[in-house]
Amino acid sequence: MKRSISPLPQGLYYQFPFINRAERAQIISWLQTLTPLWEMRFSESNPPPENDEQRELKRPVYWLGNWQFACLDYYHPPEGILHRCIKAEPYPTHLQKLVDRIEFIAKKNFPKSYFPEGWKLNTCLVNFYGSKIEDDKKIDRARVGEHKDFEPGPVGSLSLGDRAFFQFVNGNQSLGDKNNVFSQWLEDSSLQLFGGDLWKNKTFHRVQRVESKKNEDFKLKIENFETRRINFTFRYVPEKHIYPFEAIPQNKQQDIIQYIRKLGESSLYFNKIATKFGPP
Repeated sequence: MKRSISPLPQGLYYQFPFINRAERAQIISWLQTLTPLWEMRFSESNPPPENDEQRELKRPVYWLGNWQFACLDYYHPPEGILHRCIKAEPYPTHLQKLVDRIEFIAKKNFPKSYFPEGWKLNTCLVNFYGSKIEDDKKIDRARVGEHKDFEPGPVGSLSLGDRAFFQFVNGNQSLGDKNNVFSQWLEDSSLQLFGGDLWKNKTFHRVQRVESKKNEDFKLKIENFETRRINFTFRYVPEKHIYPFEAIPQNKQQDIIQYIRKLGESSLYFNKIATKFGPP
């Protein structure tokens, strides 16, 4: 299969296609065995701040390596590291092979200064973009607002399904068009990498929109949701910041045990935790 690599500013890398049809089919087949979660943003021990309210995340998610439950707050070093990352199941073999390739590409194309000591892509957030169905109406959830991935070092992004319009921005809406620093379309089966101070620290990134052209049926275990794009975001979290479920405070265990039980429906790893913890 012919591969093309677009010339980009330093710290950015894009390859399309990155995976072949057989690799893509294997990933989708595996995804169909998972139980993605609709998480709530807050919990009993982490209630909404003043002038905010409890709400669900905009899209279903799944994590590998460690699970960063929304109600525990996301990993945000140097302050936000305690009990943020809960140990989860490792990558399946076919995905680990892709991660090894991504790490090789990153180290080949980015300077050594981009990589913290011990860097490896040991964490993955799987986002499911599409439309939520409520009262027979489709509500588009195929976007994500301005944010940063605070995990140190380069980030790898693998996209499946309809292409997405991805932007790096300054984070100041009042700048209008000048807010945009760099934009690109992320195609089906493509790999995006970004690293360095500009793309990790000085700018935010967002998914402005996802096209609706492929009409692909992913047959995922997500009720009342039509998925048209799946994105794997590979990141690095130091192992010392990843906690086993048993090591976090009991009140935080209570906040996430319902999610652990749900994940245990398809994950042997989480099933063992749910069984040990006891019935609801």
